[in-house]
Amino acid sequence: MSGAPGTPFSSDEVGRYARHLVLPEVGGAGQQRFRGARVLVIGAGGLGSPVALYLAAAGIGTLGLVDDDEVSLSNLQRQVLHDTAAIGSLKVESARDALARLNPHVRVEIHPVRVTGDNARALIGGYDVVVDGSDNFATRYLVADVAAEMGKPLVTGAVGRFDGSVTTLLPFEGDNPSYRDLFPEKPPEGLVPSCAEAGILGAVTGVIGSLQALEVLKVVGGFGEPLVGRILLYDALSQRFDEIRYRKKRAEFTSR
Repeated sequence: MSGAPGTPFSSDEVGRYARHLVLPEVGGAGQQRFRGARVLVIGAGGLGSPVALYLAAAGIGTLGLVDDDEVSLSNLQRQVLHDTAAIGSLKVESARDALARLNPHVRVEIHPVRVTGDNARALIGGYDVVVDGSDNFATRYLVADVAAEMGKPLVTGAVGRFDGSVTTLLPFEGDNPSYRDLFPEKPPEGLVPSCAEAGILGAVTGVIGSLQALEVLKVVGGFGEPLVGRILLYDALSQRFDEIRYRKKRAEFTSR
């Protein structure tokens, strides 16, 4: 385990994070911010896998993982945190072991539960930044509402068969919009088919999850321009990115 935030990096950490340390936008100060951060990842599946892997590799000091599901064979096509030997194991336990092998300097806290109205505040309240990689609208809206209420930055992503999206939410700062400014209400039950029903190209989750991890690093490190008030849309079939800007309490969107 790495030292407390602010303490000098060990020789292993200096070597491990060398490519960060030479970046002027990150450097030693930014890497210290990474090490001091506590990030909650909701979902250890298709999106949570690349998110957790890249955040652990980057040296985020504490990762919390929330998922109550077990690894199944059909997960392995996209949920790259897990392998064949993990089938039947809790996803959070499989993920913890994989992340420990990747970077022993990162503390992994596992929460083998489903996010509900009863536990959302306790879970989210213990972390600095939240990443939503869940696969259902009830969880997305609950997490977005609680994160906004508690003043926690939220990076939320979603994927479809060959597409995905990601945006960063800081609605507690200035006139920044909330999740409900972008999506005012949940769609009717059954309108959007699940991954199991519609299918998904596995690598799409890698693209969107990697973008979510990058947004977290920007928020924690204080560099770049996070996707606040902007949703980035990805179409894998045309290999195209588009951006839509959205505003607080405004239904109209303007595409750039």
